[in-house]
Amino acid sequence: MAGTVEEAPTIQAPKNAAKSKKTGLADLKGQELAQRKFARKLIFPALVAAILITQVPFLATIYYSFQDWNLARPDDRSFAGFSNYVAVITNGAFLPSIWATIRIVGGSMILSLILGLVLAVLLDRKFRGQALARTLLITPFLVMPAAAALIWKYSLLEVNTGMVNWGLGLVGIEPIAWNTDHPAMTIVFTLTWQYTPFMMLILLAGLQSQAGEILEAADVDGASAFQTFRFMTLPHLRTYAELAILLGTVFMIQVFDPINIMTKGAGNTKTIAYLLYERAFIGQQVGEAAAYGVITVILTIVFATLALRTMFKIFTEEA
Repeated sequence: MAGTVEEAPTIQAPKNAAKSKKTGLADLKGQELAQRKFARKLIFPALVAAILITQVPFLATIYYSFQDWNLARPDDRSFAGFSNYVAVITNGAFLPSIWATIRIVGGSMILSLILGLVLAVLLDRKFRGQALARTLLITPFLVMPAAAALIWKYSLLEVNTGMVNWGLGLVGIEPIAWNTDHPAMTIVFTLTWQYTPFMMLILLAGLQSQAGEILEAADVDGASAFQTFRFMTLPHLRTYAELAILLGTVFMIQVFDPINIMTKGAGNTKTIAYLLYERAFIGQQVGEAAAYGVITVILTIVFATLALRTMFKIFTEEA
């Protein structure tokens, strides 16, 4: 009898432990589910606001793109079908605007990325006045685009009183009418000056995230500064550079103020953003301008999707 009494708890104990374990897992899952529901409730107002701010205007743009609406005849509106999209593709201005966008954005992106890398490498070193130098180098990115365009057009690149021509005159070079003879270059200069700090900040964050022990080990192994930068620092900065290119390209595609102030679209500087403005407020073709806007959004989404897939693939391979 004694043996029988002693064996009973031994047989039932694992069942009680398994039951308590299942109960604990159920409670844990219930807590996680409650936390997810609470997190969704917190995100829901911001999600609704984002949808109202971004998607409702885009849906309105799609609606207007199917309308035959000229501001000169505001009361004469009708359904146009896909005629606005056909006009966008066949009017001869769309493809040149795409090439102008590629040239201006691509040139500005390459120059700002190279200069941003140089400045990031310099700021990554310890020296007296580092905080002041960093603040001064960030300043161009904080200047309003319209103000930056006015500074470059009248203070720096003006043919008679500009500081650039004054500097060229010191070395015997004749003044250059930048705004009329090289309009695309003036836009590239302005965008490069304004977005170099943006690239610099992202690349500087990448430099400061690099482990110091690895660099010290390379120095101990006899690697030169150039070899360390070429084979260790640059591969480490690849993901940061791609992020900077993605964000910078999305920002630059939307640039309007420098083109409107400096060139008015002349000299092959009529980008997609300026062409949209021209059709809406100069040509007064609201429907056609809306079609330009829809096509621009689609092209931007396609570029961003391809770039993000490339970045995610790189992150996965590194992981």
